[in-house]
Amino acid sequence: MSLLALELDERVANPVDVVEHVADERDWAFDRSCDDEIAISVAGAWSDYHVSFTWRDDMEALHVACAFDFKVPDAGREKLSRLLSLINEQLWMGHFDYWENEGAVIFRHGVLLTNGAIVNSGQCEGIVQTAVQACETYYQAFQFLAWAGKSPEDALRSVLFETKGTA
Repeated sequence: MSLLALELDERVANPVDVVEHVADERDWAFDRSCDDEIAISVAGAWSDYHVSFTWRDDMEALHVACAFDFKVPDAGREKLSRLLSLINEQLWMGHFDYWENEGAVIFRHGVLLTNGAIVNSGQCEGIVQTAVQACETYYQAFQFLAWAGKSPEDALRSVLFETKGTA
């Protein structure tokens, strides 16, 4: 059957299958808890990142959440909200959230795959790289806010400067 002959609501493959293939090819540790979810561990420079993909068939959407070990003190939650807002203004794709129940800062992104659209391995790898790169870029801003007492504005400025040349 050609792709053109597919019904609009018929999907060729579960997108999580493609994500699992990418994780296997890249030698990332992963756990496939069910058909529609997979959790991947990716090492970064600042932290190990826990990237989870969830397929929602009813929404035809692939959701990615990337978390890292970071706990904000209760007294810093208001400043964290401001920092998240400032960071999200910088992003073209995805956004950062604070999940209060888990006490975690996460990067989230969703990909719509409506009318039987499929995702390829290059896109899946790009989604993982985008999530991890966003976390790597802003990781120290979260640390500066929580542990160095910096303001949200100063914490963000400290990670957005551009380095030229090498030392």
